[in-house]
Amino acid sequence: MITPDISVVIPIHNEEQSISELHTRLSKAVSKITPNYELLFVNDGSKDNSLFQLVKLAETDNKSFYINFSRNFGHQIAVTAGLDYSKGKCVVIIDGDLQDPPELIPEMYQKHQEGYEVVYAQRKKREGESFFKKITAKFFYRILKKLTSIDIPVDTGDFRLIDRKIVDCLKQMPEQNKFLRGQVAWLGFRQTAVFFKRDKRKHGETSYPLSKMLKFAMDGITSFSEKPLNFVTKMGFFISGISFLIILYAAFSYFVLNETITGWTSLIISSMFIGGIQLISLGIIGEYINRINKNILDRPLYIIEKTNILKTQDIQS
Repeated sequence: MITPDISVVIPIHNEEQSISELHTRLSKAVSKITPNYELLFVNDGSKDNSLFQLVKLAETDNKSFYINFSRNFGHQIAVTAGLDYSKGKCVVIIDGDLQDPPELIPEMYQKHQEGYEVVYAQRKKREGESFFKKITAKFFYRILKKLTSIDIPVDTGDFRLIDRKIVDCLKQMPEQNKFLRGQVAWLGFRQTAVFFKRDKRKHGETSYPLSKMLKFAMDGITSFSEKPLNFVTKMGFFISGISFLIILYAAFSYFVLNETITGWTSLIISSMFIGGIQLISLGIIGEYINRINKNILDRPLYIIEKTNILKTQDIQS
């Protein structure tokens, strides 16, 4: 079988209204590069007719393939499955909501031909998103950059082109809590950016509400930074130091000044403050322990219910 020049991995979650246009635009963009390509759609537990649309595409286009999960495993896991099954000399990752323009792929491929192993799409502008979403995204990328020791580009998502050697390296990183843009940055190699304006979402609603964004942010921070744990340690020393000074002051007041420190309000406030710090510290430590536990259990990252990829291939999960 001829190795494709390029594979495109597209995670799909409730995108039935976008699939037809997405397929047309992807096919047109990638065919400008080479006639030898493949499109890998990963259906991540969609509740609409996304799977039906993908099966129809596969029946009419021999370059389109689908992987259907047994349930929703999450965006990063869907991308991981697509990378596992991709065969191209390079791989493009793009979301299925049409906010990232397929027409940018030829420019990304040109950069790859110049010798870059990673070409990421960096947003100059985000259309159709609330002020809250824009400001929180802006702060997240910059806080993550400050907290981690690796250079994760700001204002970038998973829309990128990566060389086959990058894909092979990612397969050797089996952690359960995936943060692919961080993993790619950690690998190094030659990386560059192409800039674009992100379009507003055409159909449906985002699959990433605030709760999922917070979890995603936590995955990114705990996967690539030990600074939250350092914060817990430093805060422990700080609170202990303050407490020791208060003890010295209380002893001085009682034995030297002959005064007894009273005050129900100050006692309650200090107790609640210390209790809050303890809960935050336990929560941070618990997040790290939870990730250790998931990796020790070593469950499959995903379960495939159905696919049209050749059955001779081993199912990688």
